Amino acid sequence: MTMQGHNALPAVLASAANAYSAANPESQALHERARQVMPGGNTRTVLYYDPFPLVMVSGSGCRLEDADGHTYVDFLGEFTAGLYGHSDPLIAEAIGKAVANGINLGSHGRQEAAFAEAIKERYPSMELLRFTNSGTEANMLALALAKHATGRGKVMVFEGAYHGGTLTFPASEVPVNLPHDYVFSRFNEIEATREAIRDTGTDLACVIVEPMMGAGGCIPGDPAFLRMLSEETKAAGALLVFDEVMTSRLSPGGLQSELEIRPDLTTLGKYIGGGMSFGAFGGRADVMSHFDPSKAGSLPHAGTFNNNALTMAAGLAGLTGRFTPAAARELNERGDLLRRRINAVMSEAGAGIVVSGIGSLMNIHPVETEPRQPADLAAADQRMRDLFFFDLLEDGFYIARRGLMALSLPIGDAECDALVEAVSRRAPRWAALGG
Repeated sequence: MTMQGHNALPAVLASAANAYSAANPESQALHERARQVMPGGNTRTVLYYDPFPLVMVSGSGCRLEDADGHTYVDFLGEFTAGLYGHSDPLIAEAIGKAVANGINLGSHGRQEAAFAEAIKERYPSMELLRFTNSGTEANMLALALAKHATGRGKVMVFEGAYHGGTLTFPASEVPVNLPHDYVFSRFNEIEATREAIRDTGTDLACVIVEPMMGAGGCIPGDPAFLRMLSEETKAAGALLVFDEVMTSRLSPGGLQSELEIRPDLTTLGKYIGGGMSFGAFGGRADVMSHFDPSKAGSLPHAGTFNNNALTMAAGLAGLTGRFTPAAARELNERGDLLRRRINAVMSEAGAGIVVSGIGSLMNIHPVETEPRQPADLAAADQRMRDLFFFDLLEDGFYIARRGLMALSLPIGDAECDALVEAVSRRAPRWAALGG
């Protein structure tokens, strides 16, 4: 990066933001309307960004249309939940049948056991499981269960990790977090984490970890680090909780199957509900049996929509009819190839930009080397992330403002080729400004 390029970045970014505002008056008007009834015009913080967020009005396959009539290839994939793309006909048919058959029946339904069986088949460590409405809920309940089952009070988490809206761990304290007694360690640091587990000893209820940090920047866990967690929690009598809300899509059986690690508890969410609100937690039968309501002293687990008919129908159709093991492998091979191609373009341009991730999940970072933990991203220039976002929007590609990309099943070679071509055109500009 030259000093001239660094000095030019604010003006270039301001110009890009101004062009964005000029091109999206209807989104701006809708945002101003929303501000009158919601704080900041927002009810989901991750979707907010300055000067105002886009409003999408329709989607088909892997494409979106915004309120001002612009069309984008959707490389965000609803922050990994949109694996099936938009309005998949098989899932739409399943939802239509569920609606026609009556919803909110206030009872068990035919499909919930079939859906649970399909999930268990894909993730065998989930010997018994229960449904929730989100990955956040799944993680909340998994931690409560771990504390109850072990009779211990401490929960180990990793700096920069995200396990839901009430379980997020940046450098500063988050007032909305659940008030567990947390033990903090650093992702991918084997010896320091081993020592922390041993030091906590019989007070440690569980360790919760994503085998690849998702919201933390698509940072893969070192297999040796994750195996150490499995070994040390077992030795300590604590439980290992794999948060696979995002990573379950990275192979037919989630990353745990690729790593050959069997966690005590697994949490799921996002795409597995077929686009409907969904979460699940499950694991060892002896641990999950604490939720068996036929047994005296069982734990309560309420939730009006835990087994809602739409999610059961959509999730079962998607998992069995669309995201087959073969489809999972093909999607993740496509993602690996795309990530390698973009990294090659960035390297050739000397852009000082890397794309980290595994398979169909990846994140663009304005740093020189692939991060191993969130602290490695502390010096990343958010202004460059903003510029990636505005530039790619202008080129017709929708990604997260923080650089996250998640491929959906409808994305094919043509869409990947087009993205690589756009990145190739933009890379010299990015290199001059921040590389």
